[in-house]
Amino acid sequence: MVTTQINYTAYFENARIAGRKSISPAIIDKVLQNLAIAAVSQTDFLLKENKKDLDRMDPNDPKYDRLKLTAERIENIAAEINNVVQLESPLGLILSENTMPNGLHISKIAVPLGVVGVIYEARPNVTFDVFSLCFKTGNVCILKGGSDAEYSNKAIISVIHQVLANHDIDANVATLLPPEREATDALLNAIGYVDVLIPRGSQQLIDHVRNNSKVPVIETGAGIVHTYFDEFGDVEKGGSIVFNAKTRRVSVCNALDCLLVHYSRVKDLPHLVTPLGEKKVELYADQTAFMILKGHYPDAWLHQAKPEHFGTEFLSLKLAIKIVDSFEDALDHIATYSSKHSEAIITEDAERMETFLNQVDAAAVYVNASTAFTDGAQFGLSAEIGISTQKLHARGPMGLEELCSYKWIIKGDGQVREP
Repeated sequence: MVTTQINYTAYFENARIAGRKSISPAIIDKVLQNLAIAAVSQTDFLLKENKKDLDRMDPNDPKYDRLKLTAERIENIAAEINNVVQLESPLGLILSENTMPNGLHISKIAVPLGVVGVIYEARPNVTFDVFSLCFKTGNVCILKGGSDAEYSNKAIISVIHQVLANHDIDANVATLLPPEREATDALLNAIGYVDVLIPRGSQQLIDHVRNNSKVPVIETGAGIVHTYFDEFGDVEKGGSIVFNAKTRRVSVCNALDCLLVHYSRVKDLPHLVTPLGEKKVELYADQTAFMILKGHYPDAWLHQAKPEHFGTEFLSLKLAIKIVDSFEDALDHIATYSSKHSEAIITEDAERMETFLNQVDAAAVYVNASTAFTDGAQFGLSAEIGISTQKLHARGPMGLEELCSYKWIIKGDGQVREP
């Protein structure tokens, strides 16, 4: 059997060339509007191809929900694309300007990052999201989806390419690489072609990209998310927040993984977690919490926690619970186990609120609200390219502005610098 050698450099070269071609903002918006229409009109085709992927995956796999497309989800994707159209492009925005004493006029303006590589797993909606945001900001995207979503991603990129063709735009502004691992390795080494890599997926994927990439990386993803119920917390607010944060969508990175409860409020623990039983959430409770919940929560879903349950991103109907002796202990626990994604406190004490907001180091820090809101659309950014858990170059949900860099523009009239 002869194995065909794929020339990945050709993919990268074509993407780089496509990125040098300027497209007017009006055309960009028209393309995106037409893409939203095409996504909905091609729903049957997209669902048929998505089903091929779903049929290969165990429905109990946490990634199954991420992989699944429905007519409603496609309509929501189209709505997000239209939302991107409505947003003002940051390209060319003057970030600062000044005229120096020697007459040089110096300004700093927003420009595209360039060629953006995105490596992701079983989330076909990412293909639409990344293209929309990159295209709006003048970037070229190179997409490396997982084999789990191979048919879905191929179908989506075919819809995107058809819309681009209708506007005589180079299809290489959106490149989908083959799902094989070799494509990932090539992308990690695409020095001189790819300006930045953004991994979206499991901690294992993110670690692999960070540890092996020779291209600059913006880390996104893994969310080990805590909610601390303070001694001054409102139990009614707490119950609804915990239920929403844990059960709204368990396979996403903003889902709750660990509930911390002040020791003085242990009697309220059953009220905080009993509704989770309706969704068959498995609880991994420390010794104190386990004894309190015994008899108040179904035995089949109540377990004693082991050390490895803390600091785990479950991405499933599982929740760790720990009783802490003080507010400071809660802060220490979060500092030890947090992935710096989203953290929350439930309290009515103003001083505790401010201390928590100031001391917790995370991209999104909440007071009396569900961490499920950590999302580009919920933050007014429309679609997002990912949620960055680092501090350079972006942090939190990444929208249009985060897909831009800047350059200095210097205008003179013959000035030369003296020795």
